[in-house]
Amino acid sequence: MSEKFNDIGDRLRAFRLGSNIPPEIIADKIGVSRAALYRYEKGALPKLETLEKISEVLSVSMTTLLGVGVEYLSSCVSFMERMRQIEVETRHISAMFGPIAYLLTTPQYDEVLNDVLKESLPDDLKKCSETLKVVDNIMNVLRERKRNYMLKKPGFLSLMSASELQRFVGNGFVGTYNLDNQLVKKRIVIAKNEVEHIIGLIEDQPIGVQVGLLKDTMPNSSFQIFKQPKRDTIATSPFTLGDLPNVRLGVAMITSAPEAVKLHTDITSDIWGRSLKGTKAIDYIRKNILID
Repeated sequence: MSEKFNDIGDRLRAFRLGSNIPPEIIADKIGVSRAALYRYEKGALPKLETLEKISEVLSVSMTTLLGVGVEYLSSCVSFMERMRQIEVETRHISAMFGPIAYLLTTPQYDEVLNDVLKESLPDDLKKCSETLKVVDNIMNVLRERKRNYMLKKPGFLSLMSASELQRFVGNGFVGTYNLDNQLVKKRIVIAKNEVEHIIGLIEDQPIGVQVGLLKDTMPNSSFQIFKQPKRDTIATSPFTLGDLPNVRLGVAMITSAPEAVKLHTDITSDIWGRSLKGTKAIDYIRKNILID
């Protein structure tokens, strides 16, 4: 039962971060201290009426907060935080997340991603302090996810789309088309470096990492399968972190429903079976994507 309480606390933290409302204001609105709010996030069980107040303040349904059925998340911050929480207990990840699965990217990718996310904002939001804070929060959660991945080293199966990699290299690692030509050239080099890094992973075959390259059409939305000791979890997302990223619009979903797990596992097996692997994947990338 305590594990269920911890799950509620994890969701509470994720939705609190995504709301961009200071914790002291949330605590005041639900009639508790900030310390009590943090205790709830760590697994302490609040009263039912307190949970109802929390759901109202955070604009999230009680069923989602309790983890009944499907979790719906319209905030990229909330979604990335839930990924971080889930990955802590994950033994294996299968990801179809383009153009390159974030957890497999280089430190240079993180250095540039912050600028790319801010470039992707509409002009009227590029100087909005609240919006810029959201981007900073996303970056903080992403860095924590990568640190956790490097520490725990779960198995990782990455499915990549050849067309998405081709677009990534063609556009460069950019957040908008309206950039200086010299900057675009630098970002194209960065994109190529990331693809070269993936080639290195395919060549070196580090323990637990598998990469498949699909030339065929891929699903439009990304998904990840997290295999955990007591359950498997599926996350689907409209949010993207590559060229022309989207961290503002859409609704992500998380569920452990057996049917959803089976369907996504079947799709993963099908895509993996049809993917190029090893030297065939490397040859295709060098001949069709990393061309000058």
